[in-house]
Formats: sequence, C-alpha cells, structure tokens
Amino acid sequence: MQQHIILLLLRVAVAAAIASFGVRSAAAKRMLQREERTLAQRIRLVLWFAAMFGPGVAIRVATGDYPALDLGLEGVLLAGIAGGYVTGLLAGLVIAVPAMLGSEYLSLPFFAAVGLGGGLLRDAAVDRDDIWRFSPFPEVNFYRVFQPGRELRSAALHAWFSFGVVAAEFLRQALATAFDPPRLFAPERLTDPLPLVGGMYISTYFCITLPLKVWNNSRNEAKLESQQRLLMQARLEALASQINPHFLFNTLNSISTLIRINPERARVMVTQLARIMRRRLRTTEHLAPLRDELDFMEDYLAIERVRFGDKLRVSNHIAPDTLDLLVPSMLFQPLVENSIKHGIASKVEGGSVTLRSRRAGGRLVVEVEDDGVGIPESELSNILNKGIGVTNLKERLKVLYNGDYRMLIDSQPGRGTRIEIEVPDTPSLSVPAR
Repeated sequence: MQQHIILLLLRVAVAAAIASFGVRSAAAKRMLQREERTLAQRIRLVLWFAAMFGPGVAIRVATGDYPALDLGLEGVLLAGIAGGYVTGLLAGLVIAVPAMLGSEYLSLPFFAAVGLGGGLLRDAAVDRDDIWRFSPFPEVNFYRVFQPGRELRSAALHAWFSFGVVAAEFLRQALATAFDPPRLFAPERLTDPLPLVGGMYISTYFCITLPLKVWNNSRNEAKLESQQRLLMQARLEALASQINPHFLFNTLNSISTLIRINPERARVMVTQLARIMRRRLRTTEHLAPLRDELDFMEDYLAIERVRFGDKLRVSNHIAPDTLDLLVPSMLFQPLVENSIKHGIASKVEGGSVTLRSRRAGGRLVVEVEDDGVGIPESELSNILNKGIGVTNLKERLKVLYNGDYRMLIDSQPGRGTRIEIEVPDTPSLSVPAR
C-alpha cells in the first residue's frame, strides 16, 4: 500500500514538473495560450505534447519499469483540451507509438479516442476561458453547476469534465483487464483492490487538472500584463493629447500677437508651425531617438526666434553617443518653453538656453539650463507640479519608466534655472547595437 501511494505521488509530481516546464519555456507558453492556431501551429503543439509525455511512455515500455513516468493518457487528454480535437487526435497517435512497439496494440485507438474526447470538451465550452478553469478539487466543479447567475452550459462543462476523466480512466482499466497479456497499459486494473483502483482515479484527475491550473495561472498573468500595457498606452495617449493642444495654443497665441505688429514674422511662424505639426502627425510613438527630438527643437526654436530675435540665444552640448538613445517625445519642448516664458522673456537684454546630454553609469542625463530671472525659493519645491507642460512631462516619465527616472530642478533668483532629467539609456531599435 505504501509503495502504491508513492507511485501515485510520483505521477502527480511528474505532471507538475511538465506543467512547470510549459510555463518556463516562452515558446511553449505562447503555443499553449494561443486560442486560434494555424495547421503549422497545431503540429508544433502536437510535437511539444509528444516531447513532454512521449518519453515517459517510451521509458516505461523499454525498461518494463517506472510506471510513474507513463502519463500518456493524461498528456493526450490535455492536448485535446488545450489544442482541440485535431491536436488531441494527432498527439494521441504520436504518443502511442512507443506503446505500439511494445505490443500494446490498443494504445493507438484508445489514445486517439481520448484526444478526440478532450477536443470535444474544448469545443463544448461556451467561453474558451472555461476550459482553463477546471479545478483540481472535484467538488468545486460540481458546485459551479448550482452557482447563481452562472450559465448552465458553462457550469455543466465542469461537471462533465470530471465525468470525462473518470470515464477515460475506467475505460483504460477495463481494457487493460480484458486482455491477457495486456494490450493497453494501466497502473491498476479493475481486479485490483478497491483502494488501489480508487487512488488511481484520484491520481489521474490531479495529473490532468494540476497542469491546467498552472497554465491558467500563467495565462492570467499574461492577461494582466497585457491589460497593464493597454492601460499604460491609453494613459500615454491621454497625456499626449493634452500636451499637443497646449503647445499649439501657446504658439497660435504668439502668432495672433504678431499678426498686427509684424505680419511677415507671423507668416514665418505659421510656416514653422506647419512643419512641426506635419512632423508630429507622422509619428505616433511615445519614444523617439534623441536626434529626432533635437530636430524638433530646431523647428520650435525657429518659431521662438521669430518672436524674440537676438534676445534668445540657444546652445547645444550633446554627447554624440546619446543621439541614438530613445527619449520621451517632446522631452525638451515644455522645459525650453518654461525657460523662455518664465526665465528670459522678462529680461530686457534677453538670455540663453543650453541643452545638454550625457551618459553616466548606464543612464541618460539631459539638462535644460537658462540664465534667466530664476525661481524664488518659496516656489521652487512645488514648481514641477505647476503648468500643463512640465506636469505632463513628469507624468509621462512616470508611466514610461515605471518610476525609474529622476527629475531635479535647481534655481537661483537672478542667475537662472537648471532642470536635469535622468532615465535609462535605452538604445533606438532602428540603430544597430554597438
């Protein structure tokens, strides 16, 4: 009896190991989680199930020992449930080959039928998620039938699943008992003591439901990650839709001021604005190479130079090895706009804005510095939470880098302001890795 319990536990352990491998392999995870498959993808899934469950059958046939490794029935039923009746049928035919070579001639039709049965269970599901919700605890599957508000067909599927596993195991034991010598392997037969036969039903049930439970947890994690990505994308889109009108409004406001006093400058600004908007409409990415952002800033500063003339001076100190690193789109614009609007515009003699970038310890550091009027110390602590442009940039950094960024501001009244941003140095995908 003790030896029999060890056998049952070993079978469950082998099933759990196979299930764990299925979620550790990225390729296997993709195959298992895909709902619709081409013929080539179904064949790859068949080969994966054969590679996972076939060797156990072959070892048991070749050695005449190690019955705990033979999970052919369980693997074939799982193939049908996870991949459909075509996958289940083909997996049954392939996994049965070692048993057929060992004179177990009933293995081929039996495994094929079990694989088809698993596929029929899959097709009976109203919602494909139902096939992944089979519980290792039978009473949970039966309880779902009576759960309020649950569709009867969906709930009944879980009860039929339990019956299907029991029926497959019963048929295996019956066929193994009917022939002498056996033409189908079964760890236990109907003629064995009832506790041993009952234990085998429990073992088979757990060997099927545990992998489904493990794979379902992996599917749920993948769905959660996908939902988080979609949420992040939606949040970024909302932020982008906020900053573009803000930038456009400020520029149009400047143009409207110039129309009366200097129509020619207003015309030049409209042309520059059209170039900027054309560039922005061509790209919908939230990250762009730093060199593209600098090109964008050239167009933006051309507009500002129309307004301020020689009062605005700009210099770039950009490290060449940072030009192909990815940065948030419109990274510099709100910072430069603030430097001009709040730092330089009120100075009679004008001022300068300096853009810098460098790499340091696997990070990209960018700076925007001006020699304007500066920010009073009383306002410095809360300056990053004021204004649409800078607040928007801060939120986009938080979303894009999951909080892995640093944004500092240093200002001295009468001497100017410096804003420093540090983010991971992500290479541009369009540039070969160096």
